[in-house]
Amino acid sequence: MTDSKVETISRLAQWRIENFGPCSYRRSDPFKVGIWNWHLSIEKNRYLYVRLFPEPGRASKEQPPVARFVLRVSNVGANRRPYISPVHERLLRNSEDFVWPVDSTFHGRFIIDVEFLDLKIYSLNGSDSCSIWPNEIALQSLATNSTLRCLSRMLNEGIHADVTINTADGTLAAHKAVLSVSSPVFGSMFLHDLKEKESSTINIEDMSLESCMALLSYLYGGIKQEDFWKHRLALLGAANKYDIADLKECCEESLLEDINSSNVLERLQEAWLYQLDKLKKSCLMYLFDFGKIYDVRDEISTFFLHADRELMIEMFQEVLTVWKPV
Repeated sequence: MTDSKVETISRLAQWRIENFGPCSYRRSDPFKVGIWNWHLSIEKNRYLYVRLFPEPGRASKEQPPVARFVLRVSNVGANRRPYISPVHERLLRNSEDFVWPVDSTFHGRFIIDVEFLDLKIYSLNGSDSCSIWPNEIALQSLATNSTLRCLSRMLNEGIHADVTINTADGTLAAHKAVLSVSSPVFGSMFLHDLKEKESSTINIEDMSLESCMALLSYLYGGIKQEDFWKHRLALLGAANKYDIADLKECCEESLLEDINSSNVLERLQEAWLYQLDKLKKSCLMYLFDFGKIYDVRDEISTFFLHADRELMIEMFQEVLTVWKPV
């Protein structure tokens, strides 16, 4: 890794300075987060000045970013001492729009992290800024289809419903045909002489009424982005249980978007439980390649008490890979 390269994962960008030495200024290569390419720069005078700014170009001119972010500067090693900025929210157009003076001295090797909490497109006509996260395009395009609107109405109004779903705190009405084509597990229930076929009842008592309604809304094509975001862990469990591959993939992609120190261990456990290789790899990279294992040192002991033995072996192997001698 060169001194000018910035690594990114999810909403985190990390710049490793191997040797700042006597240099007074350094600028990173461009790195992409959201729809913009970004730069970091550092300048040493009385303080260490850190700048974050978008690369000049069409995207930053026509759709200037409003970024909500946190910066962290820390030395390299087990005894790292991070210097953390407040949460900033700025309209960023050039290198002068944000300058953070770090009242501390860092020599030799150190790391600069930028965690983007939100990115919005600044409205040039004075209307409200629009966040680029989460991305609603795919879901909303389905919801505008007339056939999906009809299916949503069938669900919401119970039109010709022929199956009852018992949840943990209530019942819902649905349609065998829709469930069967959406899930081979549901299809098997109604195809063979099982109790669900005879009684026209399905027990899904490991889901709440609200989360099960979100599952049905997805299957009927009318789920709202906020409902998906709220119930995505419950939806992931249901997608795995009922073999709904596209929903499982959608949940994994969503969980990849906002990995941070407060949820990375939970995400790693979910990835292992549901065999989500991309999510597992990203969590391991976040912890070890990006050095965030130090941020969860208080939680890691409890995690190891409940973690699967094979998962612990994979984590140990990741440590050996990342920390092997150069």
